[in-house]
Amino acid sequence: MVEKRLNNNIVFRKLKIALNLKDEDIIEIMKLAEFQISKHELSAIFRHPSQKQYRACNDQFLRYFLTGLQKKHIGEDTPKGHEKN
Repeated sequence: MVEKRLNNNIVFRKLKIALNLKDEDIIEIMKLAEFQISKHELSAIFRHPSQKQYRACNDQFLRYFLTGLQKKHIGEDTPKGHEKN
């Protein structure tokens, strides 16, 4: 499905699908960024906006996810300019 307008929830969902991540994988990635989230909180982000339990994915949450993803794949001790390709 092609959306006319993207928001953080859609971007996050597309990243989850593209990287073939399960909820447990995302929770571990968030821990790498020193951010705790429960499985219930995570599922609220992937719900449809019309559902009562829906939670908007704010910029900071997406930033934590991207930071954790970077730490997982590149590592936190790698000097700038020497990242793995």
